[in-house]
Amino acid sequence: MNRRTFFVSAATAASSLMAQKATLKLGIIGCGWYGGVDARAAWKAGGAEVIALCDADAKHLEETAALCEKEQGGRRPSVMTKDYRELIQTPGLDGVIIATPPHWHALPFIAACEKKLAIYMEKPLAYDIREGRAMARAQAKAGNIVQVGFQRRQSAAYKAVKDYLAGGAPGRIVQADVQIHYTAGPLDNTPQAPPATLDWDLWLGPAPKMPYSPNVAHRAWRLEENVGNGHLVDWGIHLIDATRMMLDLGLPKSVSAAGGLYRYKGRITTPDTLTAHFEFEQLPVVWRHRLWGAAEMTPAYNNGIFLYGEKETVFVTDQRWEVMPQGKGSEKRVIEIKPPTDTGTAHVAEWLEAVRAGRQPSCSVEDGWRSTTTVQLGMIAYKAGRTVQFDAAGETIKEDAAARKMLMRPYRAPYRHPYA
Repeated sequence: MNRRTFFVSAATAASSLMAQKATLKLGIIGCGWYGGVDARAAWKAGGAEVIALCDADAKHLEETAALCEKEQGGRRPSVMTKDYRELIQTPGLDGVIIATPPHWHALPFIAACEKKLAIYMEKPLAYDIREGRAMARAQAKAGNIVQVGFQRRQSAAYKAVKDYLAGGAPGRIVQADVQIHYTAGPLDNTPQAPPATLDWDLWLGPAPKMPYSPNVAHRAWRLEENVGNGHLVDWGIHLIDATRMMLDLGLPKSVSAAGGLYRYKGRITTPDTLTAHFEFEQLPVVWRHRLWGAAEMTPAYNNGIFLYGEKETVFVTDQRWEVMPQGKGSEKRVIEIKPPTDTGTAHVAEWLEAVRAGRQPSCSVEDGWRSTTTVQLGMIAYKAGRTVQFDAAGETIKEDAAARKMLMRPYRAPYRHPYA
């Protein structure tokens, strides 16, 4: 090695070491429950400081600022605003965490892409399929570093099952059954005045105008059609994404769904009981959920994925997986994950490391769009009341104009849909 090469190599190594140790300056858009969860994950991962906050509720801003002050040795965010456009102009900002309800995902995401900021984007990627495509285009153009919040991609259990399937022991996987049953607890849905700290019109943003009630606002929006779009889109998407990841699935060719409101009719606006059938090229994936009577005879299987193979059935959930060989007298094998995987921290940590290294992390915007599109097609099929045929190449629903309209929900004025 000559003298010049030595000094260039030494400088490169020093620069790399500094990049690894650099503290990333972050902003949070959506400072409610999960904005705080993601912030704690970033602090736990290390090398992150929150310097800007954005939320439609002044109470959330103050509570999160106090949390930052506590966790950051007295350093309080310098920017506290209800306008995401002001947040992304913060001097020195490296990246943003977007943890708003889904109807407020697309606009701040695209604005952050235009500033080439790194983004940690909570799932689902978007409220509608066309929003998601506009977001993917914006990221591809900007080339900024984005992680979509499918934390179960960090799970040791799901990774182990992916490897086990690749080894061939279960034989060909014929069908996947996916389910998350739990007992919902709807809040008061009586229209009423919003809290004085909450800008309700801004909170609704591009979503349709609707009256405030505790049942459609903070944390309870998940089962409201206009902002969360229901359990399959909110929580079920994690396991649909994990299924796609383990089995290397693309997009479904056709989707059918049936269900309804049986226990919580008049209290929520998305189905409390639902079965959706996704026909992928390789195999069918069947989703089921029930939001009542969840304390059933087999609670150990309320949340997880069954993979039915020609030789074995495999079940996987967050912290364990099981192998059930065919044949009488065959013994089930249970593999517990110990210590438990902190998937949330691991997923945020991977994003922070990717930002420092200048590379894309494991869950791309494009793949996040595919998982989001899959579950949204399930809700479209449910609302349409019939099977929808999806053309993946054209990204459209074939021969069904009414269902095709649901690929994109018009924005409430003065907001403009980014796909148009």
